[in-house]
Amino acid sequence: MPVHRRSVVPARLGAGALTGSPLPLVAIVGRPNVGKSTLFNRLTRSRRSIVGDEPGITRDRIYGEFDWTGRRFRLVDTGGIIPNDPELIPTEIFNQAKVALEEADALVMVIDARTELASPDYDLARLLLRGAKPLFLAVNKVEGEAMALAAENFRRLGIQNVFPISAEHGQGIGELLDAIAEAIPPPDRAAEEIEEAEENEIFAGGPPAPGAADLFEGQKEVESASKKQKIRTHGEFEQRETSIAIIGRPNVGKSTLLNALTGTSRAIVSPIAGTTRDAVDEVVDFEGSALRFVDTAGIRRKGKTRLMAEKLSVVMARRHLEAADVALLVIDATEGVTASDATIGGYAHESGRSVILVVNKWDAVTTGRTDGKQPADRAIFERQMRSALKYLGYAPVVFLSAREAKPGDKTMVRVLREVRTVAAERRKRISTGEMNRFLAKLDFQRAPVPMSKRVRIFYMTQAAVAPPTFILFTDRDVKLHFAFERFLENQIRAAFGFEGTPIWFKVRARNAEDQK
Repeated sequence: MPVHRRSVVPARLGAGALTGSPLPLVAIVGRPNVGKSTLFNRLTRSRRSIVGDEPGITRDRIYGEFDWTGRRFRLVDTGGIIPNDPELIPTEIFNQAKVALEEADALVMVIDARTELASPDYDLARLLLRGAKPLFLAVNKVEGEAMALAAENFRRLGIQNVFPISAEHGQGIGELLDAIAEAIPPPDRAAEEIEEAEENEIFAGGPPAPGAADLFEGQKEVESASKKQKIRTHGEFEQRETSIAIIGRPNVGKSTLLNALTGTSRAIVSPIAGTTRDAVDEVVDFEGSALRFVDTAGIRRKGKTRLMAEKLSVVMARRHLEAADVALLVIDATEGVTASDATIGGYAHESGRSVILVVNKWDAVTTGRTDGKQPADRAIFERQMRSALKYLGYAPVVFLSAREAKPGDKTMVRVLREVRTVAAERRKRISTGEMNRFLAKLDFQRAPVPMSKRVRIFYMTQAAVAPPTFILFTDRDVKLHFAFERFLENQIRAAFGFEGTPIWFKVRARNAEDQK
């Protein structure tokens, strides 16, 4: 059974880290287009949140971390809040922001110094003041002494802690962070020391004997060093965390799938294409493995993206894909495989990501079909899909209906197990001896390749993992014929597996003396 854990997004894209103890959380809130995401990116030293002049770019909750005065804090960026807006997207944004308000230890309301106070500002301030959490007003876009003095006018909102800042230029932020750090007391070190002493006592079966503490500390250092060695590898050992990018066209059900896998309403779901803009991620603990799922914006052609926020969201989606280990390519069963699906799948394949094909909305073409047609046949659909996505022949397929699924359902568990399997396969390493014993038994006469395009392989070795990369030492420095490469890849898969992951080949020629 998967166990959901709230995401702790590292400051840098793709870094992936799990924290041992919960950090104090600071929530950034405010109306649209006041500079919340700029402040978030400034503090986390990242470009995690998309920033632009268009209002309402941020919609989901975006998490990050930052350090101040030797302490580490978590940070959450929320979408622009407009209380009492009846429209679907603003309502969902408000619901996401309320989750952040409930879990935060301190709140920072951001307001634009260049605009006049409006009724939504007063409504939001009243909402925030109802809670007992430390509240700070960051009057943003303050440039110059005159504007800093004018920032005092915003005390009319009833918030006592007012700080004029410029998130873009980094001015005044230090004073704001000092006040936040002072309002959130650091964890009680004495309590931590007592807890650590109790753990030592349990480990030793009683109070530690004289000198045993030093021995125990030494053992912990050895164990810690051993763990670090396993983590700091080229990928053949199990990683702390596997990153999975959920990719696909707009409105195919990526956010619904994320919510189904995590058992939350982490991502905003609506029938409006392009709802997701920032990448939203969540961590699931499944059978001892930490799986970080990243819901990306729908990828579409450049000609179809008009707003700058949409263009940036597509760029960020590609970037998150390239930082992931595994890609879940979501395909809409009601529309079948389109040219855009093939293009997006090509992005994942060419970047060396492991791929799982997820056919979503399967109930709409089977049990829930309302157009009077015969229910779709799974075998026929998969055969047609394989024909359209020939280069992804190694990718496993899962049919599901994310809207109806719940954590623990057979289909959700299967997705999680497939993710674990392909993640392990992409980090598999075959020894050089085993590889060359396999090569000696291979009948290259069966390869459908013209004689002029054939090469003689003296030996081969696996040079890297994630994805598996093999170096072929041959008699000629030429690019492998596509049919020869496909034949060799199929034989390797038949012998060693590598399910769900592309296999790369590199050719190196040996000179005549080496051949003798």
